[in-house]
Order: sequence, then structure tokens, then C-alpha cells
Amino acid sequence: MPHVLTVGFGYYVHIPFCAQRCDYCAFATWTDRSHLIERYLNACRAQIAMTVAEGAPPATSVYFGGGTPSLVPARALATVLSAVPRLDGAEVTVECNPDNVTADLVATYRDAGVNRLSFGVQSMAPHVLRALGRTHDADNVRRSISLARDAGFDNVSVDLIYGAAGESIADWSRTLDAVLELAPAHLSAYALTVEPGTPLALDASRHPDDDDQAAKYVLACERLAAAGLVWYEISNFARPGRECEHNLLYWRQGDYLGIGCAAHSHRGGHRWWNVRTPERFVDAITSGRPVEAAGEQLDERDRTLERLQLALRTRDGVPRGALPIEDINVRRLTESRGDRVVLTVDGRLLANEVAMRLRQEAIAGSSIT
Repeated sequence: MPHVLTVGFGYYVHIPFCAQRCDYCAFATWTDRSHLIERYLNACRAQIAMTVAEGAPPATSVYFGGGTPSLVPARALATVLSAVPRLDGAEVTVECNPDNVTADLVATYRDAGVNRLSFGVQSMAPHVLRALGRTHDADNVRRSISLARDAGFDNVSVDLIYGAAGESIADWSRTLDAVLELAPAHLSAYALTVEPGTPLALDASRHPDDDDQAAKYVLACERLAAAGLVWYEISNFARPGRECEHNLLYWRQGDYLGIGCAAHSHRGGHRWWNVRTPERFVDAITSGRPVEAAGEQLDERDRTLERLQLALRTRDGVPRGALPIEDINVRRLTESRGDRVVLTVDGRLLANEVAMRLRQEAIAGSSIT
């Protein structure tokens, strides 16, 4: 049966600080702003207080991303979490770098109400980690996840990246085996992408190969399914009941508030984003100016199309009428499940092609719901 989730309300808190910037990273992160951490977190609390005063509902999920949330003092991050009104049982996730994890850090998170940790592992092969610009090693991954379990965390997620220079199929297979030995509740497997303006973009010799990445994705799908981790979004796999509620909120076009610099928000078709740098964010908060940098309002047609395109990425799929399933190219990339159409493994590899057909069908005026 498809995973069913009542759409809730989320908070995303952006922590833009890193000890080292990875070559592939295009996120709003900085390695030379640690002197701003205290002021920045205070500004995040102030922004949360403003949203509460404006009537924001309690959160069903809270997600601390970055950047490297585990780089800031755990007790300081806990004070930010304490400012967020949330329902009982709300999912609260903190992204962690294995290099930063200590017994005190995870214990502080646990006491503060964090109930889900997401570890940026990327690979368990030393030479692949070096190619990605990561500083941790496989032993650090094992140690940090062990500390999390000792602190009472049973909802542990692992992020992996495949397609780095020098990574063979055998390397990727060993990474999957090593991570599965740690029995994560959730795993994200992302194809390495080349983002403009990054050091990776400037070095064509390190760009990933599409065929290689396709083979690694298929291998991941097979290996993870055999281990009981079921795909529920193209790049995301979970044990039953351990799907990331916050990410499902995004894919179901729910409402959420972005806290901090460069964070994005969505309410009822209005999408907006905050000023990009931590300095500008802190200055705006302390001087009483709006932190919103820009935004857009989607009309009903655009919202419907976006909702379908997001749903297409998930195992819930889209209504049969949203795609021309009589088209041989669509039929070979999808499968029917009752009144829904869902991407096959090959379809997930060519999701953009299927999304284009979905868009064409919508523009042609097909009946979609």
C-alpha cells in the first residue's frame, strides 16, 4: 500500500557553518563565519518568535540542516529548538557530520527533544571520501552511529553519494554493505551532481558518468530492498514507518517555514526565501527589517502541475489521467497500481523525461486531479 501521511506543518532551520567546504557543494555555507554562531542562533530564535506571533501553527516536523548543524554547540542548538512550537510526537531531525559527534552532543540532542539523526556519510571508501573532499573516515561513521544508539536514537538516517571520481562499482557495493551492517532506519542515496561555480564544476576530469551512476543506482535499489529498506522517493529508502516526515511534507507540497539565511518557505502557494548570507540575516533581524529576499505566488494551475511533478518522484505516484500511459515510452517507464501510476526503476532513472510528458499532458488540457 502507498505510504499515507496527513500533510502537516514544518520548520526548516538552516545552519550555514562548516569546518570545510566540499568541492561539490553549492549550498549557502561558510567556513569563516564561526564568530557569528551565537548571534546567528539568537537571530533564528527571534525569527521563530515572530512566526509564532504571526500565528504559525505547531510543527509536525522540524529539520536542522546546513551546513553542519552538529558543528555549533549542542546546547545552543537546543535553545533554538525550544523556541519552535511543535505537536507531541513531532519528528525532529539534526544533520550530523561524523567528525563532530560526541557522547555529550547526542545526549544533549536527545534531552532537547531531537528524535532523528541524519549522518552525512557519503562513502565508506577512503579514496572516495578524499575525492569528495570529506574529512571523516569509516571508523568515525561507526563510532558516531554507535554513540547515537547508546544515547537512545533508534531513528538514524545515512546520506550517501555515488559517482565520485575513482569510485568503482565494487567500491560502491562495499559502501552499501558497510552501511547496511549499521542497520540504519533510513538511507538517502544521491547521484553526485555538478553544480555551477563549484570546484568540481571546474574539473571535467572528475565529472560523474551517467551510465556509471545508473548502474550504481540500480545496485542500490536491489541491495537496499533486500535489506528491508523500501524506496519511497527516487533517492530515499526507509524501513516501514521510518520515512522522513519532513521530506514527505515537501513532496506533498505542504506548508513550512524556513528559519535562517537562505532558507525557503511555502504557505498556500506563496513561496519565498530569506537573504542569503548570515551577516545580512543577523543584521535584518536585529534592525527589525524583513528577512525575505524575494518570493513568488503560484497560480492554481502551476500548483497542480508542481504537486503532480513532486508526487511523480514518490512511490505514491500520480493519478492515471496525469500521464499518457498508452504512450510506449511512458508505459515502459511506469507501472499501474490501482488508479495510480508509479515510476519503475528505469523510470526513476529517467524521471525528468517522464515529468516532461506529464507537463505536456497538463498543458494539453488533460483531466488531472
